Amino acid sequence: MRFFHLSDLHIGLKLINRDLAEDQRFILREIVGKAEAARPDAVVIAGDIYDKSVPSADAVEIFDDFIFSLRKAVPEAEIMMISGNHDSAPRVNMFRRILDREKIHMIGIPPRTEADHVERVTLQDEYGPVFFYLLPFVRPSMVRNVIGTREDGSGFSYDETIHRLLDREEIDTRVRNVLVSHQFYLPKGTDAASVERMDSEILTIGNIDCVTADVLQRFDYAALGHIHKPMRVGSEYARYCGTPMACSVSEAGQRKGILQVDLGKKGEVSVSVLPLTPLREIRTFRGDLDKVLRQGCEDYAVVTLTDVREADALDMQDRIRSAFPNLLEIRREGLPGVDYRSDYSEEAVMNTYNLCCSFLGEPDEEERSLLKDVINTVGEEEL
Repeated sequence: MRFFHLSDLHIGLKLINRDLAEDQRFILREIVGKAEAARPDAVVIAGDIYDKSVPSADAVEIFDDFIFSLRKAVPEAEIMMISGNHDSAPRVNMFRRILDREKIHMIGIPPRTEADHVERVTLQDEYGPVFFYLLPFVRPSMVRNVIGTREDGSGFSYDETIHRLLDREEIDTRVRNVLVSHQFYLPKGTDAASVERMDSEILTIGNIDCVTADVLQRFDYAALGHIHKPMRVGSEYARYCGTPMACSVSEAGQRKGILQVDLGKKGEVSVSVLPLTPLREIRTFRGDLDKVLRQGCEDYAVVTLTDVREADALDMQDRIRSAFPNLLEIRREGLPGVDYRSDYSEEAVMNTYNLCCSFLGEPDEEERSLLKDVINTVGEEEL
């Protein structure tokens, strides 16, 4: 059985206020072409379909065109997707039961009652069934009615929440199982601060959203979303595929692609990368004005000038914009620049947290924990 692993499409994203609609249409058409050539039995999208919880009409149209073209290219394939932290879970969940009949599974909402379970889609091949468990992005507060609380009435952590949700599924490890999930998984003992995160990602105070990856060991493959750089999570078969195209300047130079997963009989899994080539790369240039101008190109460009005297030339900006028609930003070495990262970067949320602590005086440990949860939740809800 063969399936494609995609995630973090972030349709509707703007890069330093530049509209990426043309670029996103281009990369999604490329994905459709890869699917038509490889003929996967399933296509999995592990969350963050849109960049905003209320996407623009143009973003919805781009996504609609993508799914229509994908269905036309691989009419027999199951298309499975979950909501991420950028998506509106109820919107993704709309028409869920109707779309199931069309082999399109859009799962936005995790289990809400004790009777509910993680959505499971079953596919068959010559070796028997493959169970796909579709778990959308989960905050502990979303599933409190499902997993309960601690004896003192306090809620469980992200780590405890995901473990408890999956434990109640009683997964049969004798058959093949695939998890599709959008969370921040890390191998046990790994310091979350040591993981390179992209500027386009949302960070939480204290990395409270970390989930230990031991919970993934019961699956033959874990198709993960949330981290924008391709990354393995302690295993060749628990992977973040990354974004299909760069979403921030910090991703300049990264090679993007689709993960193609081939499942044989139980225990036989192979993963290969199908490279994607964007309409325009994100590139950074550094040097004096003359050196930079000689490197002019059509790609998205961030220019850092090292010659302050030449940088003061009256026509400097016009000359650079002429050489780089898709210029994103001009920086001057040694001078402070504009930070275009998300307002929910680690620095931003920590400043908010420290300001609140200062206002409250000397909050105790319980109050600090509650404050972190409130700030993290508000940051996600404002997307």
